[in-house]
Amino acid sequence: MDYKSAGVDIEAGYKSVELMKKHIKETMRPEVLTNIGGFSGAFSMEKFKNMEKPTLVSGTDGVGTKLKLAFVMDRHDTVGIDCVAMCVNDIACAGGEPLFFLDYIACGKNEPEKIATIVSGVAEGCKQSGAALIGGETAEMPGFYPVEEYDLAGFAVGVVDEKDLITGKELKDGDVLIGMASSGVHSNGFSLVRKVFDMKPEVLNEYHESLGKTLGEALLAPTKIYVKALRTIKESGVKIKACSHITGGGFYENIPRMLCDGMHAVVKKDSYPIPPIFKMLAENGNIEEQMMYNTFNMGLGMLVAVDKNDVDATLKAIKDAGEDGYIVGHVEAGEKGVTVC
Repeated sequence: MDYKSAGVDIEAGYKSVELMKKHIKETMRPEVLTNIGGFSGAFSMEKFKNMEKPTLVSGTDGVGTKLKLAFVMDRHDTVGIDCVAMCVNDIACAGGEPLFFLDYIACGKNEPEKIATIVSGVAEGCKQSGAALIGGETAEMPGFYPVEEYDLAGFAVGVVDEKDLITGKELKDGDVLIGMASSGVHSNGFSLVRKVFDMKPEVLNEYHESLGKTLGEALLAPTKIYVKALRTIKESGVKIKACSHITGGGFYENIPRMLCDGMHAVVKKDSYPIPPIFKMLAENGNIEEQMMYNTFNMGLGMLVAVDKNDVDATLKAIKDAGEDGYIVGHVEAGEKGVTVC
């Protein structure tokens, strides 16, 4: 009896690490002090010591049941982007610069090529956000996960000068809400998505004129990473007063999180284009509008509040960063919460 006969292939683990190294190498930053394969990752804070009050910000998340879609389609090169996005967007939402990322992959059977493909997506997400992939763990867990399935989660750390933290405390009546377009469903609400659409290859591979692609391609589109856009806004001289990453819980759960007491957000539904995948979800699943806005991002992945005099500069910065931005509402005095109208 040995470990391999129990279902854990140590040699496959070694091969996975070798295959993923080339992807990891592309994410390196000069502050990284260790090589992949050690027991931990070391990252120098020397560059940030001139901040008045350097403050670490962190985020952790997973991809959730969107992975089920990747299993059916046998496509594993984009879910890593989702994993990184869910963590670094939260960090950027607080005003932080993502520094480094660690991933955790748990699987029923270690297939080195598949693991390396997953990590290639993680590396791509890290490159998009400027974070270094400095470590991770691949756990082969036979009997716990089905042979063909895996779970993927991650953890990111960033830094911000305390005075630059985005807290919402400076919001005032008349501030403007600007939304940034999402790529689609992103990584939230897939337990409902999987109830609406039959997760079979023939269904997911069907082309839809309204989507301009197959259903599977539309649903698997990776989560947008907004680090560059938020950084560009800051570099343009605009003060972001509040920021919300629209994830699980949609508008109704996430927008109030960016507000201080005594401030109310108003979002206009017709102020920006809603991707057709959401109309398809609502119609096919007979989902009420309130539930759609309480579950999905509805086409806006990130929301910022700025002074009305900074609107043009903010929109230009978003465009310069390669994203689409829209004036979608305003902040007014009132009970903390959001009205979608």
